[in-house]
Amino acid sequence: MKTVLVILGFICVLGLVISLSQGKEDDPLKNHKFTVVKTEAEWRKILTPEQYKVTRQRSTELACSGAYWKNHEKGIYKCVCCKLPLFDSKTKFESGTGWPSFYKAIHKDAILEIPDDSFGMSRTEILCSRCGAHLGHVFDDGPRPTGLRYCLNSVALDFEKDAK
Repeated sequence: MKTVLVILGFICVLGLVISLSQGKEDDPLKNHKFTVVKTEAEWRKILTPEQYKVTRQRSTELACSGAYWKNHEKGIYKCVCCKLPLFDSKTKFESGTGWPSFYKAIHKDAILEIPDDSFGMSRTEILCSRCGAHLGHVFDDGPRPTGLRYCLNSVALDFEKDAK
């Protein structure tokens, strides 16, 4: 019986080691180089406490509390940390979630998607590809043409209204 338990324990440990090593190989941040890099002190100087908490510590603002969840003006949504254009208002839609939602990023390289298994959920986190700011999450329950819902934190964004 001891031999069987030892073998089962070995198989479990081996499976865990293989799983962890595969996760590192598939890490989307492994080969990504952020072009805007600052110390935590530098981020704290340029961001409000709430912006810092959301973008640098991966928090989430309360639903229906952000400045942009009901914004219907035309313009571009940019990263609050580095000003990279992320989403166009043309792709914004009412998701009923209380957060600004978009079905498409301005450019596929503007954001990074990484697995997020926090809080017992399996989700996909989205980050600014230039500075690594946490923006929110993407889900597959959005409208056509993409079927995606990029659910963002307003405090992670700056809005630049169209000049027209």
